[in-house]
Amino acid sequence: MSGGMWLALRTLSGPGWVRGSSPAVLRRLRDSAVVRPGFLNAEEEETLSRELEPELHRRRYEFDHWDSAIHGFRETEKSRWSEASRAILRRVQETAFGPGQTLLPSVHVLDLEPRGYIKPHVDSIKFCGATIAGLSLLSPSVMRLVHTQEPGEWLELLLEPGSLYILRDSARYDYSHEILRDEESFFGERRVPRSRRISVICRSLPKGMRPGEPGLPPPAC
Repeated sequence: MSGGMWLALRTLSGPGWVRGSSPAVLRRLRDSAVVRPGFLNAEEEETLSRELEPELHRRRYEFDHWDSAIHGFRETEKSRWSEASRAILRRVQETAFGPGQTLLPSVHVLDLEPRGYIKPHVDSIKFCGATIAGLSLLSPSVMRLVHTQEPGEWLELLLEPGSLYILRDSARYDYSHEILRDEESFFGERRVPRSRRISVICRSLPKGMRPGEPGLPPPAC
């Protein structure tokens, strides 16, 4: 590899969904940063997109997030879903969360315009717990994680439409994460063109927070 850098590639459910700076980083995060490609079939993806579109359409894209983490976005918190969508979200819960984890009652929905992106950030422990799980709709994208103390340690996740990503524990708190802007959207040598992207994000309850407690802004994930 150029410059002598070892770029490790790990296969999860398909070829090349996760790549990292070293085999040690991949081993360390193998259960903390997970991609499940093809988690949704085309019909399920259409079900979620169709249900979200009217609510998102009523909102304008924004370019100033409350903590400056997102550019070119609109978002909502959604707690009422059709039965078909609830079945999908139950499957996310069963796949990504442990039996002792309680989920926040509202699902965070984030809509990035084609030029939108999420800047590197670490979610506050006040806003969500040890696990987040996101469904990616409409457009492929690349999520990059970089260790906050050792910037040479990084991981990249290829998030194709219909995929599920899961971040837990160390991947949540020791690494920043971002969604690359279109002009930077590469997975290794592969160009991953960005268009409009919707993510549907389930979150575990923050430590010490009671179910139904209001007033917490969503993380940028």
